[in-house]
Amino acid sequence: MIEVFKTNVKDNHHANMLLGKIHNRFSAYTANFDLADCDNILRVKCTAGTVEPELLIDLLRQHGFHAEVLPDEIIFSASDN
Repeated sequence: MIEVFKTNVKDNHHANMLLGKIHNRFSAYTANFDLADCDNILRVKCTAGTVEPELLIDLLRQHGFHAEVLPDEIIFSASDN
């Protein structure tokens, strides 16, 4: 399962620090930031079960950052009809 978060992480230094914390605490998670995106995206994949959004949000909060789950959006094109 993959969960996508909007964050206020702005630079690679903080992103790398947080990735280290995430990978140390959640060994089944693979995570990466997309800081080029306007929402400073954090993507997290769990290889064994589901991602626990509340735990990740709390971890970022402990280090002075904000995160919120981005809702899934299904986009249909005209050719899907």
